[in-house]
Amino acid sequence: MDTKKVWLVTGASKGLGLTLVKTLLNHGYQVAATSRSLNALENAVGKQEAFLPLQVDLMNEESVESAISQVLETFGHLDVVVNNAGYGQNGTLEEITDEESRQNFDVNVFGLLNVIRKSIPHLREQQSGHIFNIASIAGMIATFPGFGIYCATKFAVVGLTEALSAEVGPFGIHATVVYPGYFRTEFLSDDSLKLAKNRMDIYAQARESERLHKEEIAGNQLGDPEKAAEVLIKVAESDDPALHLFLGSDSYGLAQQKLKTLETALEANKALSHSTDFKN
Repeated sequence: MDTKKVWLVTGASKGLGLTLVKTLLNHGYQVAATSRSLNALENAVGKQEAFLPLQVDLMNEESVESAISQVLETFGHLDVVVNNAGYGQNGTLEEITDEESRQNFDVNVFGLLNVIRKSIPHLREQQSGHIFNIASIAGMIATFPGFGIYCATKFAVVGLTEALSAEVGPFGIHATVVYPGYFRTEFLSDDSLKLAKNRMDIYAQARESERLHKEEIAGNQLGDPEKAAEVLIKVAESDDPALHLFLGSDSYGLAQQKLKTLETALEANKALSHSTDFKN
């Protein structure tokens, strides 16, 4: 294993990001990590020579650019970028406000784009690198009542990662979109899953989904974040890494379900699909 690669992980003070940082350091990698709170990040990881904690506002391009410059000044190069920062937003499309929707897109999509935009020039110059964008299985299947906006942010991450892969491939840069299922992290805590301010009892399915996530799924998730971290490292070391990476048997099963749904819809409407062509 090449332990000289330099990794940058966003949203690393807790959850999968924190586990990944600790795992990378244990494997001998040099790691830079970002958080909104420098103290939280330093307390969670501890001081290590190979670790560079960074307080970054991902919605601020200057803050992101400064962080990447610090990575290069400290370690000399940057090889793997993991866009992990994000949060869940609950609320049906009628309930959720414009402000809540835009804030979720700001963090989950536009913050991620800022990191991509500022890191690519360095990866392109060295003709190598790998960008992981952490989406969710909710970026492939969105039939979760009350999670429409969150799912939309993750669908956006999937689409932009596919485009990114095609754009940067000629420069020797890989891109991977990651679809985690339910992992046993703090993602369902109040800090990471925001509830709509204007909840309406008429949406019984959404309220039940909300209760289910908070009271039954939280703490009982199937996925082991330490195993997820090991998989990300393995993929980063691969000569031909996957563009689409599903983590967890639950994620795998839901993806298969979506593929079957699409195949059924395609075949059921094949005649209608073809009927719209100009006929020679």
